[in-house]
Amino acid sequence: MSTQPAAVAPVPRGALSRRMGRSVLDWVPAAAVLILGLVTWQATIVIFDVQHFLAPRPTAIADAFWQHRGEFLRAGWFTFQEALGGWVAGCSLGILAALVLARWRRLSRALMPYAIAANAVPIIAFAPITNAWFTPFGKTSKMAIAAVLCFFPVFVNTLRGLLSVRPASIELMRSYAAGQLEIFRGLRFPTALPFVFTALKIATVLSMIGAIVGEYFGGSPQALGVLINSRNATFDFEDAWAGIGVACAYGIAFYLAVAALERLALRGTPSTEE
Repeated sequence: MSTQPAAVAPVPRGALSRRMGRSVLDWVPAAAVLILGLVTWQATIVIFDVQHFLAPRPTAIADAFWQHRGEFLRAGWFTFQEALGGWVAGCSLGILAALVLARWRRLSRALMPYAIAANAVPIIAFAPITNAWFTPFGKTSKMAIAAVLCFFPVFVNTLRGLLSVRPASIELMRSYAAGQLEIFRGLRFPTALPFVFTALKIATVLSMIGAIVGEYFGGSPQALGVLINSRNATFDFEDAWAGIGVACAYGIAFYLAVAALERLALRGTPSTEE
């Protein structure tokens, strides 16, 4: 008895546009919450006559940003370069350390407590030290702070991903005479990728935080953290809040860029967040 080959269903027209439409609709609740929050913020200040040094009106913050948008965007770009450099350094070291410790498990058990202890140090206490190690007005000290913040989550998540492979899968590959390199390339690396990208997305936010915190203890006059601190000291609170908004915008854009790279690299594989 012969079996007929199964017919391949054609890709329905408009599938890509529907997928993009769903992606846009996913942002509707977040946009609604943002609009509602801004309206509530504005109304609360007007109704209760809140002083502007406590919380300026969103309309005043937007006006301050628009009047000095060139200065804010240039300062944000300067700080983003520091965050990007620290992100690349910290994530690279975290992935490299995870690869080493996943290969030698005894070394992992010996060094993990020290990695946890190093991560427990408040970054605000570490910032003045990096300014003493490097030039306070350069980018290197801020990159170092951002790298320290990025290292631990990337290291822990990558190590967890590399060690999450089922023993039965490893034994199956070994039964086909696969070596350590083949097991890593065909099994451990694909399993760890969702964990790695989850950590990389978390690190984007941490890198911006580290760069701005470092700038509070001294930095270039072109830096966003210095700009926020100086405007706050001169009671230009609307400008200070506008600088905070610019920092948030750069951080969100950085996160979305890595999220887009994740979708491209995993090609439909669900991440650890899903």
